[in-house]
Amino acid sequence: MKHLHGPSWKAGLLQCLLVIALVIPVPANAWGFYGHRITAKIALANVSSATRAKIARLIQSEAQLGTPGCDLKSLEDASVWPDCIRKDFWRWGYTFAWHYRTTPICEAYQPRANCSGGNCVTAQIERNHRVLADESLPDHLRLQALAFMVHFAGDIHQPLHSGDKNDRGGNDRTTDYGIVPDLNLHRIWDGALAERAITSGDGAIVRRYKDSERAELGGGSAADWGRESWQLSRDIVYPNAFDRNPCRGDLPDATALTQQDIVEAAPVARRRVQQAGLRIAELLESAFAPGPLPEPEK
Repeated sequence: MKHLHGPSWKAGLLQCLLVIALVIPVPANAWGFYGHRITAKIALANVSSATRAKIARLIQSEAQLGTPGCDLKSLEDASVWPDCIRKDFWRWGYTFAWHYRTTPICEAYQPRANCSGGNCVTAQIERNHRVLADESLPDHLRLQALAFMVHFAGDIHQPLHSGDKNDRGGNDRTTDYGIVPDLNLHRIWDGALAERAITSGDGAIVRRYKDSERAELGGGSAADWGRESWQLSRDIVYPNAFDRNPCRGDLPDATALTQQDIVEAAPVARRRVQQAGLRIAELLESAFAPGPLPEPEK
C-alpha cells in the first residue's frame, strides 16, 4: 500500500482540518454539496439573461413542490435538491437509481445497458430536459425537472458514476486520502478530490468562458458524457489509485492515494466540473429556446 511521506507543519495542519471535515457525517452526493453548487454557478454565468429570467420565474413555484426541508430557491439549490430529497425514501425512493449508470471498465461501453425503464442517469437527463422544455406543463413540474436535469448532468461527469470494477463505482474499495484513513474511492472523487480540484487550479473556475473554451469543453449528449466518464474511470481513476492496469487481474479491496496521486488526479476532476457547468448551461439554453420540443435520442 502507498503512503504519504514528510508533510510540512503547514501541510500537517491542513490535513488535520481535512480529517475533521471528512469524519463529520454528511449525505453522499456526487461531486459533493460544494462541487454540485459550483457546476450551477458556472452554468448561470454562461447562460443568457433571458434564460436566467425564465429560471427565476419557475423558482417562484417552489412551494408547490412540497419539500420544505429542501430549498429550491436558486439554480445552486436545484443542483443539490435531488440529493436532499433522498432522505424521504417513501416519497422519492424511486429516483435513487437515476443518479448513475455504470458499465464495467473492462468491458465495452454500452450507452443503453443497465437502464431498464429509463431508470438511469443518461435517460433521466434527456427526459427531464424534455419536461423542462414543455411550456404546456405546470411551472412546478418544470422546476422539478430543472433540478433533476441540473443535478444529473453533474452526476454523469463524476467518472465513478459511469465506470466501475464490480465495486459499486468504487464504493467498495477502502481508500486512504493522504493521512485520512478508511474512506472509499467513490467518496474521495465525490468530495475531497473535487473540492481540492476546484480550489487549487489556475484561474477562477466560476466565470464567463470564452467561445473557444466553450467549444472545447462543451457539446455532446448524455451518452457521450457517460462514455467520457467511463473511459476516465478505466484510464485514470483506477490506475491512479492502484498503480496498475485495472483490467489485468483483480484489484485489492484497499489502497491509498498519495500526495502525488492527488496532484495528478485533481486536474481531471477540475475539468469534469468545468465541463458539467458549461454543458448544464447548454441544456438550459436549449430547453428554454423558442421552437419545437427536442426529440429524444434513439
